[in-house]
Amino acid sequence: MFKRLPILFFLFTFLFNADVPAQLPVVAGSADILMQLKKLNVLGSVLYIAAHPDDENNGLLPYLAKEKLYRTGYLSLTRGDGGQNLIGSEQGIELGLIRTQELLAARRIDGAEQFFSRAYEFGFSKNADEALRIWDRNKILSDVVWVIRQYQPDVIIRRFPPDARAGHGHHAASAILAEEAFTAAADPNKFPEQFTYGVKPWKAKRILWNTYNFGGNNTTSEEQLKLDVSGYNPLIGKSYGELGGEARSMHKSQGEGRPRRRGPLFDYFLTTGGDAAKTSLMDGIDIEWSRLPGGAGIQAKVNEIIAAFNFQHPELSVNPLVELYSAMQTLPASNWKDLKLAATQELIEQCAALFTEATTSQETVVQGESVKVNLFLNVRLPVHATLKGIRVQRFDTTLTAGINPNQNISFDYNLMVENNKPISQPYWLVNPPMDGSFDVKDQQLIGKAENDPPYEAYFTINIHGKDFTIKRPVQYKVVDAVKGELYQPLVILPKAEVNFTHNNFISANGKEVNAGTHFLSNVKNLPPHQVITSTPEQWRRGPRTYINGAKDSSDFVVHNFYTPVTSKNNFQTTISAQVNVGDAVYDGYRRTIAYDHIPTITYFAPAKANLLKLDIKMAGKKIGYFDGAGDKVPDELTQMGYEVTYLHEADLNEETLGRYDAIVVGIRAFNIFDYLSNKHEILNRYVYNGGNLIVQYLKSNQVGLNPVIVGPYPFSISSGSRVTEEDAKVNILLPSHSVFNYPNKITPADFEGWIQERSTYQADKADSHYEKLIGIKDTNDKTDGDGSLLVAKYGKGNFAYVSLVLFRQLPAGVPGAYRLMANLIAIPKNKMP
Repeated sequence: MFKRLPILFFLFTFLFNADVPAQLPVVAGSADILMQLKKLNVLGSVLYIAAHPDDENNGLLPYLAKEKLYRTGYLSLTRGDGGQNLIGSEQGIELGLIRTQELLAARRIDGAEQFFSRAYEFGFSKNADEALRIWDRNKILSDVVWVIRQYQPDVIIRRFPPDARAGHGHHAASAILAEEAFTAAADPNKFPEQFTYGVKPWKAKRILWNTYNFGGNNTTSEEQLKLDVSGYNPLIGKSYGELGGEARSMHKSQGEGRPRRRGPLFDYFLTTGGDAAKTSLMDGIDIEWSRLPGGAGIQAKVNEIIAAFNFQHPELSVNPLVELYSAMQTLPASNWKDLKLAATQELIEQCAALFTEATTSQETVVQGESVKVNLFLNVRLPVHATLKGIRVQRFDTTLTAGINPNQNISFDYNLMVENNKPISQPYWLVNPPMDGSFDVKDQQLIGKAENDPPYEAYFTINIHGKDFTIKRPVQYKVVDAVKGELYQPLVILPKAEVNFTHNNFISANGKEVNAGTHFLSNVKNLPPHQVITSTPEQWRRGPRTYINGAKDSSDFVVHNFYTPVTSKNNFQTTISAQVNVGDAVYDGYRRTIAYDHIPTITYFAPAKANLLKLDIKMAGKKIGYFDGAGDKVPDELTQMGYEVTYLHEADLNEETLGRYDAIVVGIRAFNIFDYLSNKHEILNRYVYNGGNLIVQYLKSNQVGLNPVIVGPYPFSISSGSRVTEEDAKVNILLPSHSVFNYPNKITPADFEGWIQERSTYQADKADSHYEKLIGIKDTNDKTDGDGSLLVAKYGKGNFAYVSLVLFRQLPAGVPGAYRLMANLIAIPKNKMP
């Protein structure tokens, strides 16, 4: 049984990738049932490999899964952690959590399955060597081999070429690893430790490159294998181009909304390993039941069921499907046998209109406490069915109860959560991430898209004389007054949580800093406990005070007062906190991410913050902030001591803007809000009258279909001009400029300790009024590298375009980023002639 676990994991993934939202139970109409019946007779599989969420070919995947009826999977090496976020302020691992669920939402539309490696998406990379070095080439290669050996694809398809044409180091690296894994997966001497877990060497028939024509790069040729993937599926009522547009539009955090395409849609393929494909992806591969010993008779049985299928009465197919299931059980053990047995059971449930669920009215439950679970079933069509038992945790009924058509059967069970039950932490975040990758100790978790549910219910039902066990997750169910009935994951909470009130605490010029630690008990009577906060060497911790409750209450804030005891300026130190409750230690806090297009995400972040000692001066107090695609800069400006007010379209008038010493525009704001371009003259007058306007990076020169108009003088954005090496040398081109001298002296030391890139989407073709203040570029970069910080005088005020990634540096507590921002806000007014 132990050696079957890898296959069972993939079966679970297969069963729950039906075309319904993640929050809803699996249901199917007769059209979908017929399509799944046809899929029973197809034993071919494809694995698509690329680097990121949104790299997959969204037109091809539904064609493979729903037209050719192949088992189809997408392996994304990363979860998209290092990108930008168009829908909120989440960055890093939080963005990766969002994009994981967006990929799963896309897969529920196109019918494919989703897998990941342990690679961390550390930001844009210009070459594959850097990506493979940071990820640890051999580690991620082993992940790709592991997924191939479990999944056992007949055909592997890579999205990108292994060279500069890929346009991104991660893209090229994904192609390199796919090619290496194609060979390594078949080699018994490669990663032999994996065989302990039941996998065996696997040789795919071929690997192909899905060539493309986009981004100004045409790699297709009429000599390559050419497929029209645009077919219309009458069982769905959509073409695969339409499905692809819907799936692509699930990548909302990337602004990837796409049209539903109709008409011809061609894809091209070049075989790069194995036997060449001449007429189809599956050339030379037996994709019928005859590929399995003893399977020849199964094909005919499935065809008989398809021929007799009655759309109005799918229940008439239940008995033949039960007989088919019994026939499949006699076949020798294989991956395909397990997959098709699971698919046949799913069809039996669908044809019987069998509905089962395990739900609770509580969204969360704490370790050591209980939650009431409702176990419900209804067989909505007339079939011969008997309930034999229901099992969840220690609840285990044994009974023989006939089930009448459309009869509601319900049991309540008080589920007691074990004290040592793991909390709801995504498995790849259980251990602190390593440099370039996640640290996953359990081999059998690698590749999985998400955690298994914390609890599952098992319904044993005899249908037409055969027992079937149906597994359902225990979920939180709620009826929203606007959205209706919703299902969300059940969240397991720790008994206590601890967190700092801010990510960064700033000691300006050696002053004492107040670092607040928030403690929360999730149980009513928590045993005696102690909140402990670390004290770094360079700091002295003074007395602590409690507010919002006493130290023995369930919710309070501890205020620790730190004073630097070193003469060193402009440095960052990490502090941590934990709660000791007896022998138990709690050192994290709950983070919830909620968007309508994906299930609610819960994870636990470590209780860590930064103490910063800054030698910093500030001029100007009041900041107006136009929020953009979501960043945390306003919070950091507040921590610095500025008074920050969020501004909106209604505030775009001279009287309102004139109240502020500086206006800061968030990342991508001009690409999102057309009113900023439409009313740019008002912003320009604000500058002319003596204000400082700081615009953070634009992604493109467009807002919708119209050009962006920003700044008092024209400049454009180069999407390919960016500096990805966070330690790239910074050359100060105009050292006498006030940005480097007032009120703080900026030196190369202020650019030390930066994270994930220096600059992105730099300016080019700038009007001569703009002064280019910084020269910075990656190794071997041939560009001028002078478009990351532009300043222009206009009237009494100043305009600055900043593609330096301050939106990452400030939340990360990089000292020099605060000093540079203070200087941008404080650029002195100009004297009018």
